[in-house]
Amino acid sequence: MLSHKHINSKNSLGSPIATSSNNLSIVDPEIQRIIAHETHREQTTINLIASENYTHPAVLEATGSVLTNKYAEGYPGKRYYAGCESVDKAEQLAIDRCKQLFGAEHANVQPHAGSQANMAAYFALLNPGDTIMGMSLSEGGHLTHGHPVNFSGKFYKVVQYKVDPITEQINYDEVQRLAEQHKPKLIIAGASAYSRHIDFARFAAIAKSVGAFFMADIAHIAGLIAANLHQNPVPYADIVTSTTHKTLRGPRGAFMLSTQPLADSVDRAIMPGSQGGPFMHTIAAKAVAFKLALEPEFTTYQQQVVDNARAMAQTMQELGYRLVAGGTDNHLFMVDLRSKNITGLQAQIALEKAGITVSRSCIPFDPAKPWITSGIRLGTPAITTRGMGTHEAREIAYLIDEVVKKHDNNRQLLAVRQEVENKCALFPIYE
Repeated sequence: MLSHKHINSKNSLGSPIATSSNNLSIVDPEIQRIIAHETHREQTTINLIASENYTHPAVLEATGSVLTNKYAEGYPGKRYYAGCESVDKAEQLAIDRCKQLFGAEHANVQPHAGSQANMAAYFALLNPGDTIMGMSLSEGGHLTHGHPVNFSGKFYKVVQYKVDPITEQINYDEVQRLAEQHKPKLIIAGASAYSRHIDFARFAAIAKSVGAFFMADIAHIAGLIAANLHQNPVPYADIVTSTTHKTLRGPRGAFMLSTQPLADSVDRAIMPGSQGGPFMHTIAAKAVAFKLALEPEFTTYQQQVVDNARAMAQTMQELGYRLVAGGTDNHLFMVDLRSKNITGLQAQIALEKAGITVSRSCIPFDPAKPWITSGIRLGTPAITTRGMGTHEAREIAYLIDEVVKKHDNNRQLLAVRQEVENKCALFPIYE
């Protein structure tokens, strides 16, 4: 491969400019400093945001490659532009590996993000004004599952199911009742803040009983499914959507899976239905991520993610915290902070000062406003990528407890931050 110093480009006057490995620091030192600062922040803080992870250096390399230069509207072998021989091969690799990873009949790897994948799924199956049924955002769902401020709540009639007020888990009998009452054309399963297993087979049976399509949004749990640590929805769902950057540990992007009869509808819903030119550098990076996810080490990693989440959750319970749904089966869990006299927002701010990044989270039937919240969501994919195990997960739970108890004491927060930095130094992200 040519090094950057051998590649010539032209400036705005047309004269050649020899690029080099330190080109960014010359062209835009402000951005270079911002990137350096972010690298330092990631290296020296503990990341418990369940939707974030640290991707592999090979994924970073593909994302920053010359494939970003290529316009490639269409699909492999059917492009609107010439010069697509190389990107066709990259996209076909991503498609084939994605299908192998999840056992799918068809894969589309072009969606820019999870929301765009969900939009395309709706476009493929529905007409504006049709009824959809998804999980309420305040109980753990996602904006694109029918929230009124989102396109999904504006284009379609929406029925939302909640979790059971006692168990705080999905009540499938209630989902069945709502489906029979409202006869939706599409039922959506999946969540952004739900800590228990989802029974995709049961959802599919409910959808079939009322003549509805069934879609599974596995953005958060795709890595666990790929490692056979969660039920795979592919045998049951008409369409499966997912992001690639959470538990799957790939670049920021998304993909769609479907049955073969829906393949053309899915592809047309992406291009030209909702997107134009695909991000070929990101698609190549997705191919790398799928290849890594097919290796045995990936299953070991995912099992450690789950073990770490359970260890941290159990320790939080031992420290007197109530967990939503009583615990976790996957990579995340939600902590109810009401008994600790602190809001989710206050805890998020205090923890960030102490070097621990989390996301505030509504709890089911939360009395607090969505911007404030009564809880926090904790996830273990990122700390597991760093090499941390159950011992470190328990230690982090103690640090969280210390911050919550002393959230208004800046001196104590700085002391915790020093502990965090010392721990992070033992588990570097990128050496």
